[in-house]
Amino acid sequence: MKELLTKGSTLLLLFIFLSCSSNQSLQEYYVDNAENPNFISVDLPVSLLNLAEANLTKDQEEAMESLRKLNILAFKKTDKNEVEFQKERMNIKSILKNEKFTELMKMNTTYGKATVKYLGDEDAIDEVVIYGDSDDKGFMVVRVLGKDMNPAKLVQFIQALEKSDYKGQGLQQIGAFVKGE
Repeated sequence: MKELLTKGSTLLLLFIFLSCSSNQSLQEYYVDNAENPNFISVDLPVSLLNLAEANLTKDQEEAMESLRKLNILAFKKTDKNEVEFQKERMNIKSILKNEKFTELMKMNTTYGKATVKYLGDEDAIDEVVIYGDSDDKGFMVVRVLGKDMNPAKLVQFIQALEKSDYKGQGLQQIGAFVKGE
């Protein structure tokens, strides 16, 4: 009887531990690091894009209506935070390896490596995640949040942005942060 209780207690503790040690979500990662001085976090509503006055086509309007906001989280690497940079880069890459994310593309740019992934179904995307990093500058994660975004209409979104009078409002913080100002 005593052995059964011990095994039962061990199994119960193991079950509790496993149920509590689930992987961190991208949203939780954003919230957990919003106050960290190595990070900067910016939320931009789609209304900031100033598209109300733009002469949009019906497809462009539909693409814009599916968007809600952009969340940006950036980590600026310095000589003093190399260890934390490596740890945080590993954490974010681990989160993005989750099978819930579907990879759209990988890119190598002059700034570093980048990947674009999404959450949702092919025809109804709820979140697009753009992750980029550089060994000497740091990394940035951009979440494009929406409802039932259609990948085919992403081109329409880009064309709508070209018609907007958006001048980068709200992104000055990111630019200054990355430049070290």
